[in-house]
Amino acid sequence: MQTKGRSRHFIYTDWILIENQFDPEQLHSKETVFTIGNGYLGSRGSFEEGYPHALPATFIHGVYDDVPVVYTELVNCPDWLPLIVIVNGDRFRLDRGEILSYDRQLDLRQGLLIRSVRWRSPSGNTIDISFERFASLADPHVLALRCHLTPIDFEGLIEVQASINGYPENQGLNHWEELDQGKTNQGIWLQRRTRNSRIELGMAVKVTILGTEASLQINTAPGYPTLSTTFFAKAQQTVTVEKLVTVFTSREIEAPVPAAQEKLAHLPDYATLLKANEQAWNEVWQQSDILIEGDSTATFAVRYNLFQLLIAAPQDDDRVSIPAKTLSGFGYRGHIFWDTEIFMQPLFLFTQPAIARNLLSYRWHTLPGARRKAAHYGYRGAMFAWESADTGDEVTPRWAIGSDFYGEDVRIWCRDREIHINADIPYAVWNYWQATGDDDWMQKCGAEIILDAALFWGSRVEFNSERDRYEIPGVIGADEYHELVHNNAFTNRMAQWHLEKAIAVYDWLVDKFPEQATELEQKLKLTPEERSHWQDIVAKILFFYDPSTGLIEQFEGFFQLEDINLADYEPRDRSMQPILGIDKTNKSQVLKQPDVLMLLYLMRESADFPYNEKALQTNWDYYAPRTDITYGSSLGPAVQAILASDLGKSTVAYEQFMRALMVDLEDNRGNTNDGIHGASAGGIWQAVIFGFGGIQLTENGPVANPHLPPGWTRLKFRLHWRGKWHDFDLHQGKVAQDITRQLEFLQLSLSPDPPNSHSQASEHQTSPPASPAPSSSPLPITPYPQRGPHLPHNPNIQGFIFDLDGVLTDTAELHYLAWQKLADEEGIPFNREANEALRGVSRRASLMLILGNRAYSEAQIEEMMERKNRYYVELIQNMTSHDLLSGAIALLDELRQAGIKIGIGSASKNARPVIERLGIMNKVDAIADGYSVQEPKPAPDLFLYAAKQLGIEPAQSVVVEDAAAGVEAALAAGMWAVGLGPVERVGAAHIVLPSLEGLKWADLREQLSNISRRKQ
Repeated sequence: MQTKGRSRHFIYTDWILIENQFDPEQLHSKETVFTIGNGYLGSRGSFEEGYPHALPATFIHGVYDDVPVVYTELVNCPDWLPLIVIVNGDRFRLDRGEILSYDRQLDLRQGLLIRSVRWRSPSGNTIDISFERFASLADPHVLALRCHLTPIDFEGLIEVQASINGYPENQGLNHWEELDQGKTNQGIWLQRRTRNSRIELGMAVKVTILGTEASLQINTAPGYPTLSTTFFAKAQQTVTVEKLVTVFTSREIEAPVPAAQEKLAHLPDYATLLKANEQAWNEVWQQSDILIEGDSTATFAVRYNLFQLLIAAPQDDDRVSIPAKTLSGFGYRGHIFWDTEIFMQPLFLFTQPAIARNLLSYRWHTLPGARRKAAHYGYRGAMFAWESADTGDEVTPRWAIGSDFYGEDVRIWCRDREIHINADIPYAVWNYWQATGDDDWMQKCGAEIILDAALFWGSRVEFNSERDRYEIPGVIGADEYHELVHNNAFTNRMAQWHLEKAIAVYDWLVDKFPEQATELEQKLKLTPEERSHWQDIVAKILFFYDPSTGLIEQFEGFFQLEDINLADYEPRDRSMQPILGIDKTNKSQVLKQPDVLMLLYLMRESADFPYNEKALQTNWDYYAPRTDITYGSSLGPAVQAILASDLGKSTVAYEQFMRALMVDLEDNRGNTNDGIHGASAGGIWQAVIFGFGGIQLTENGPVANPHLPPGWTRLKFRLHWRGKWHDFDLHQGKVAQDITRQLEFLQLSLSPDPPNSHSQASEHQTSPPASPAPSSSPLPITPYPQRGPHLPHNPNIQGFIFDLDGVLTDTAELHYLAWQKLADEEGIPFNREANEALRGVSRRASLMLILGNRAYSEAQIEEMMERKNRYYVELIQNMTSHDLLSGAIALLDELRQAGIKIGIGSASKNARPVIERLGIMNKVDAIADGYSVQEPKPAPDLFLYAAKQLGIEPAQSVVVEDAAAGVEAALAAGMWAVGLGPVERVGAAHIVLPSLEGLKWADLREQLSNISRRKQ
């Protein structure tokens, strides 16, 4: 299963992102995409050896500094990556010499970034260089890097320099003061302090050389301490350099440098650290993973987006939160928006609730800053910053400076007017309380957030005596294209909702925690009159809603604005605001992102006003066509995917889901270089769980009402709700089932005398696996007849469906080697004879055959499948067109010239990369792989799926197979079957041949016609 991203040179496997070609034009966006981290820090995917104009950055949570007058930003910390390799006097860098091969992989399962390069130096020396690095999830203050160096065709001197770069920049600005640096018995260290916030940082490094005799020298050049070594390298001999790094700041410890030195002195070796990191990641994925089958792109990309949020989530620090661009780029300068509470937090709330609490505690710690903002504007209570940093004070820049030197700067009004965040944060607090039942945190922290922010609304609303209504004038709603509006529906209803909940929390606090209630009354100056004022606002706030249709006016006067047909502006590559101009956009019915629809989404779960199916349909029909969903805001597509799914618009839902899903992997907005779109990543989780999974939260726990996208055969995930885990294993059009049925098919296909009746098949039912999915009992077996439906006497062949392994190429040996390696590691007997039984069989079913009666948990089974797949993917990297079997290309070309459609029907989840490596992707019209259907061969599903993709009938299809299970599947599908191999294996096929060599379409067509005539 691998799918290539649009001109990004990416291949996706279940867990691994592979880049197989270096493109300097995409340097900065790829640095973002290959970001790694551990919840304490994030490091962009820059090259260890450097590259011209690269943007390397390591961001540590909470390390902010001020640029006087202009802004506050998250600081780029000293760079721990530099590792320079000099080969016989030539410095290795990708802009020098010649790149003979290139492969970079991000392994999501363990947060490991790997890059392998075969490089020929300007002097003609060829060397294999591989790097791998990780930020330890087991110990957030540990970073590790390993480099393997293998000369290919020379002997000579190699020099390695491992450094700390003490001069990092935030796009031209260095926030650090030089304090000190030095050496110890373990290596080198660096001490720095931010210029204005006075945060101190300590970093220490040690290096180990393996595979040769080499001594280390220390160079303490100011700001760039370095450990270096020079050794004589022999051809084909690998030398390994391990660089271990520790880092602390004064935010978490008083003396960062001694702490870094002490930890470094007691670190185990790289391999031990890597193992601990892998174990820590296993625990996280056991709670947060989402398994999708039937959609190879979504399988990886969903995990990728989850990974980027998980590495940015503070594990043990409740004084920081996740910035809009996570810890992956300079965009928005590391500021925290409503993105975190509304879009990102649900993932953590339902899979990592301790992290969700940390994120909300950050808002509690920053209440003093929110109070200062409210006081500045003349309001009461807490007015949360639109953009927040370490203190909670407003850090949104007042002005945006354009690229035109003579152009006018643009005023950023969000800091003054986009106040709906003051209800968005309490909304997240309330949902955390409902999902966890964490009364202790609620009475200590959550209640204060909700009540203090409610005081703001009490002073911000204005009473219109003529209307007898409360109004909120002069705001920016969730749709940011309109910068000064009155009575925005989203803002007014969220304020109303907030005050409703504030009253409920206040009453709960008085009843359950009277002492805390009294303390907050005194601290916040809460009075009975204030509570009464809140009730009056709830009853009388202005909201433009037509009860007969359910249509909501986005803000007062919106319907009087000029209507814009977005289709008239297609095709385009930018948002509508720069096309129309700020002034015209303000006067038009065009939206940057969902506003009314966003409100309906937030009210959806509890079915609060104004949410109902009629209102959703009416407002979707009005507002969706007016929303700049392609280039407006990245926050919109995931929300629209959920609501479209609710409305049964499966095509639209999937379209918008994919737009959100691939925003960074495909850089479809052209700004991935600024950092990961964190809100979109969080919205993806919600789209999968609440949209496609149809999860609804009830008093008895979450329940699923799934509407999976077409092609998705399985969706599996876990949710944590009020102290308990709930496991969901959803299938297309049916309840979840275990793998028993797959094993039954497998047993039947391998049986020397396969039964044909249902009663016979029932006798062959197997015992359930050690950890079955939650199915009450094995499902009945549907027998597949040996010869399938009756085939026509005069065949009208329109398409060929080729199995891959053993038909077009021989990867059976690679599969065997991968399975053999796994079996050896697990201590399970396995040989080539046993491997023969795995022909044409799915990965899971193959593993179950190998395991036999040995008991393993589902987590262990999935890990082993992924491990085998990793070994196999490594082996296929060297495949080329030379690995095509004799006769394959000639037949494919002849069929295409005859107008015959060509499909691939392979049980392998790696079919796509194999096809790409073989160079035949342009000869194939459809691919059905291990992710396309639920049931493996000998079920006919895979071939029926391929025929549907080709747009032909089963009887118009010829399947070419080399396995008994595959032949049986073709016959069950009602297709013509050509078997390659010995008669004892594929003798059930209509035609049996030794191979494709010398095979002509004309000869084959004649044989099929003869078979038809004989049937007559």
